[in-house]
Amino acid sequence: MILGAALLILAGSILGPEQLARYKDHGMLNQIVVEETNESSEGYRYTLNSNEKLHLLSECLNHQVLPESELSAMTRNSASDMDYENLIGSYSFVMNRQGPSGREITKEEIYEVCNREIGMLKERGVLPDHVKEIEASAYDAVLYSAIDVLEPQNNMSVWKVSLSTSHQNTDKANRLIDAYIDAVSGRIYEFYVRTESTWAQMQPEKMVEEWGNYIGLTGQEAYESVNPLLETTPNYIKYRFPGIEGGSTVVTIGFYEGINELFIKIT
Repeated sequence: MILGAALLILAGSILGPEQLARYKDHGMLNQIVVEETNESSEGYRYTLNSNEKLHLLSECLNHQVLPESELSAMTRNSASDMDYENLIGSYSFVMNRQGPSGREITKEEIYEVCNREIGMLKERGVLPDHVKEIEASAYDAVLYSAIDVLEPQNNMSVWKVSLSTSHQNTDKANRLIDAYIDAVSGRIYEFYVRTESTWAQMQPEKMVEEWGNYIGLTGQEAYESVNPLLETTPNYIKYRFPGIEGGSTVVTIGFYEGINELFIKIT
């Protein structure tokens, strides 16, 4: 009697969990279960805002360690495929030979987009009205990837549009010389243009404010240069915008007399 009960308990301990698991599986198979989570925004966790993108680009432009030729092997890969452990330096600004992805502006589109943005900056009073539109035949456009090597999820693509140097004696009057353009939004982060206007005729404070609104920046404040001798012109004003994780971007609006060149640059 006692032996039979013991055998029954032993059999139950061996077969019971298996039978219970089969019963639970039978209740869940071929059933659709909807479960609410609080991670609906997980896919957007690495999206950079305008201030962060400006900061990333400024760091990449100003703290490049390796010349582009030494990085040529990497440019065939997307940002997510690069071997970050073997990179030297904290930031990389490399030519993207792979070409635009589906969400980025193509080379065929960039000239039209650039003209659209020039028009917007004219309307805001950032660029003089007499600045000419660009033509594909007179300009070069190169796609670059700006990457924070230590935090590779922080990356962006930009087009550099430049007046071509392949033409001898190119007329630069009232023309865009260089610009860095967001490869997704089309916004112009940095530019150099020749103009008929003089520095005395401009309103640099208002121009930077309008440019910041155009980019979508927040937190603008005046900035005093630590070493004003670093500037090659006396005609400039500096501002600072908050960036990534407590960092900041210094934006300089200035003017080179003699060649009458207006610029906004980021450092």
